[in-house]
Amino acid sequence: MRREELASLAGVSVGYYTRLEQGQGPNVSEEVLDSLARVLKLDGEEVAHLRRLARASRVRRRAAEPERLRPGLKLMVDSFAGAPAIAVGRRGDILAWNRLAHALLAPHRPFEGEEKPNFVRMDFLETEFSRGLYVDWEQKARDDIAYLEGALSRFPSDEGLTALIEELLAASPEFRTLWSEHPVSHCASITRDYRHPDVGVMSLTAEFLRSPDDEGQGMTVFQAEVGSPSQDRLRRLAELVAGGAVTAT
Repeated sequence: MRREELASLAGVSVGYYTRLEQGQGPNVSEEVLDSLARVLKLDGEEVAHLRRLARASRVRRRAAEPERLRPGLKLMVDSFAGAPAIAVGRRGDILAWNRLAHALLAPHRPFEGEEKPNFVRMDFLETEFSRGLYVDWEQKARDDIAYLEGALSRFPSDEGLTALIEELLAASPEFRTLWSEHPVSHCASITRDYRHPDVGVMSLTAEFLRSPDDEGQGMTVFQAEVGSPSQDRLRRLAELVAGGAVTAT
């Protein structure tokens, strides 16, 4: 649909709609947003994303600061022994992980240390590893983009988040292509296949639990279907972790 046609159907001028596209409409009304959503045939999550973007133009950015991991989240991550678990920040930083999550997601990185990886940066800039880990890397990459799109609409003032996006736009052609498509989703649960060099392919469901009293932090737990071959392989990986025999790819 051409810009002129969209503006006409939404009942606004082309100039006004162009300013909205450029983020120059801080006082856009709810009626205009509803009209745009109707014309674009947006679903519920896409409408919510549109409203967050509209609000984003009204806030000032704040200096980038390291996220402080909530102690309660750290305790929850450490409490999971038989399942990979991580604490994730709003920028995609892995703020904490247990040893099983480390063995699954980043065995090529040290477990200890202050600096933990950013899963989006790792997926796009360490593709030799990430393309080996994710059986469907392209879908994982699209999910990463949607995660950042959602985070940016919720935390538009976060300069650290903006800096990460600008870094990836400059460094990764795949990121630039997918970012231009603006995928939007909000999945609290997603199942994907992981290819591990020690135990083979595992189908694991990642359940994301968002912290209700902290901006953007949450915990993800990875689980296999009960009685499945994936559960057996996850148990085998846990045994290898306990014995210190995980391959550092």
